[in-house]
Amino acid sequence: MTRSARRMADIQPFHVMEILKRAHELAASGRDIIHLEVGEPDFASPQPIVEAAQRFLTGGHVHYTPALGLTALREAIARLYHDRFGADVSPERIIVTPGASGALMLALAVLTDPGDEWLLPDPGYPSNRHLVRSFEGNPRALPVNASTRFQPTPAQVETAWTAQTRGLMVASPANPTGTLLTLDEIVALQETVSRRNGVLIVDEIYQGLNYGVDACTALSRLDDVFVVNSFSKYFGMTGWRLGWLVAPEAYVRDIEKLAQHFFISPSTPAQHAALAAFEPSTIAILEERRHEFAERRNALLPALRQLGFKFATEPQGAFYLYADISGIAEDSQSLARLLIEEAGVATTPGIDFGNNAPERHLRIAYTTGSARLIEAAERIARAL
Repeated sequence: MTRSARRMADIQPFHVMEILKRAHELAASGRDIIHLEVGEPDFASPQPIVEAAQRFLTGGHVHYTPALGLTALREAIARLYHDRFGADVSPERIIVTPGASGALMLALAVLTDPGDEWLLPDPGYPSNRHLVRSFEGNPRALPVNASTRFQPTPAQVETAWTAQTRGLMVASPANPTGTLLTLDEIVALQETVSRRNGVLIVDEIYQGLNYGVDACTALSRLDDVFVVNSFSKYFGMTGWRLGWLVAPEAYVRDIEKLAQHFFISPSTPAQHAALAAFEPSTIAILEERRHEFAERRNALLPALRQLGFKFATEPQGAFYLYADISGIAEDSQSLARLLIEEAGVATTPGIDFGNNAPERHLRIAYTTGSARLIEAAERIARAL
């Protein structure tokens, strides 16, 4: 008889992808759908990146790279840390991966023994807990709320820590809330984890998409942390599937062995394209887009507040609004269904992000133009 591994009973679907599927079904039937559900910028890949890929592919020599990635790309990432953040990160500690998901896989695979617990903020990025479970670990939720900007505190980590706890995962900017941790807060969390002989993983996937505050990295103050990043969000390369992991030096060889077996190597065309991501002409494009994201946020927030959506904290990063809908609807899943079916507006209910009051929250991504965002608010008003 066919039988999946027992761990699969704990792996839930990615609900936002189910919503996206329904949105595509409605669009195929002729409906106009405004997509505020998936965390994917609507901008095209920057032209310098596309041109770099075209030049490389013209040569036709598309072969494997080293499992850790192109040396030139690892060096370029190290220069980014030095030039933008004043952080000295050796290229040897940088592992280029198939998306940030590949980086998270490698970090958890090298660190997790069966039965190890990982502390994860709730609400938080859903794949984290499922990746922990995939490597026979146990995710444990840390309920967070607006009083701490939806971020965990050292005291909360101390209270939750057990003999089975392996480490803590945090994100700054965070998905779904868009909130940040300061460098001092990250250092305080690392000190708490270190006293327990644990490990801190910092998700910096949305680094660079900051509004009203400068971007930062844990690596400017800490060496003994794992940092995950991506070319998808700030650099606008979602479909290229490229990210990276910065690991403490002692772990790099073991990670390399895993990368050899998991992936052979990251995408070669994507890596050559990414070499152009750090050019001044590309950064100029990306900064223009960041400013546009800020304008979108500033347009959508007040429009939704007028409709009864509540925002206890205003996001300073990423491109999400995490709205309290308790004054509008009984639960976010019903509201999300109403909005997509009646208003043609796709959003993500809180159930995707954990068990901490998911029925009260809806994630809304401002990844489309300001005019469409205002139109979405008008459609929502009519549906309500």
